[in-house]
Amino acid sequence: MPKLTAAELQTFLAGHFPHVDDVGFRVEQVAENFAQVRMIYHDDHLRPGGTISGPSLMMLADTAMYLAIMGMIGPVTMAVTTNLNINFLRKPKPADVIAHATLLKLGSRLVVGEVRMYSDGEAEPVAHATVTYSIPPLA
Repeated sequence: MPKLTAAELQTFLAGHFPHVDDVGFRVEQVAENFAQVRMIYHDDHLRPGGTISGPSLMMLADTAMYLAIMGMIGPVTMAVTTNLNINFLRKPKPADVIAHATLLKLGSRLVVGEVRMYSDGEAEPVAHATVTYSIPPLA
C-alpha cells in the first residue's frame, strides 16, 4: 500500500526540487508499485524537428520512477539513480507526455522498475525506460 498520495508526492517534489515547477511535472496517480506523472508540454521540451527531446523524456522517466519509489517507501530524499536505459520507440508529438512508472522489484536497498511514456491522447508508447535506484540504509 502506498505511503504517500499523489498530492503529498507533488508537495514533496516541489519542496525538495523547486525547479520541477519550471519543468511542469504533475503527479496524477499513485497506486501499489505505480505512479503516473505528466510532463506538461512546453516549447522548451522540443528539439529541432518539433518533437519532444530525448533529455526531456529521460528526465521524465527518472522523475516518475523516483516518485513511484517515494510513494511506496515514503520520503527518502537520498535515493539515487544507479542506472537508466531508454528506448525511443516513436516520434512524440508536441504535447503533454504521460509516464507510467511501475516497480518490478522493491528491495530494501535496490529498486528496479520500468517507465512507459505516452504522448497525451496516444495509445502507443513513445519511449520505454528501465531504471534502477539505490536506497540508502534506513536507520
